[in-house]
Amino acid sequence: MRITCPCCGERDYGEFSIYGDASRQRPHIDDTDFETWYDYVYIRPNPKGRHQEFWQHIQGCRQWLVVDRDTVTHEVYGVALARDVVTLPDAPAAKAEEAK
Repeated sequence: MRITCPCCGERDYGEFSIYGDASRQRPHIDDTDFETWYDYVYIRPNPKGRHQEFWQHIQGCRQWLVVDRDTVTHEVYGVALARDVVTLPDAPAAKAEEAK
């Protein structure tokens, strides 16, 4: 499988490490429900077909990426820098700005 890193160009997948589902939503930091956090941390679906995943280019630029690929055929549909795709709800910096 070949992955086209936005910074380094096309590379073999061996240069990358996969870190899991990029489509999951993290619970709000103030949510203290045990089941909600347990499910988020430990319960993982095993999707078949097109899926978005976090990958890190560990043997290259070390950037975090979101790779849109088919988990059956390994066809890669797209790659983007994670910082351009992921938004952090209620990020501490945003809360600090609101407090001003």
